[in-house]
Amino acid sequence: MIKMMSTVAMAGLMAFAVSGASQAQEKTMRKVLNANPPAKLQGSMTEAQARKACQMEMKGARESKSSIRTKTKFCIDQKMQGNS
Repeated sequence: MIKMMSTVAMAGLMAFAVSGASQAQEKTMRKVLNANPPAKLQGSMTEAQARKACQMEMKGARESKSSIRTKTKFCIDQKMQGNS
């Protein structure tokens, strides 16, 4: 009798642990998918991708910080729209 009760209790705990793990896995996948959504337009980039590409292009430019900032902002807007 005790053995059967402990078996039932273990099965219940295992089911609870598995459901908890699957919920955690589902939450993690939801975070991964929503963290950086893909760009919608053909050939366009996300903001992070565009910023990184534009910073690489502007690296080493001999201009004022204000000018570089303005050009970088314009570059990011263009890359996000797919106009590279």
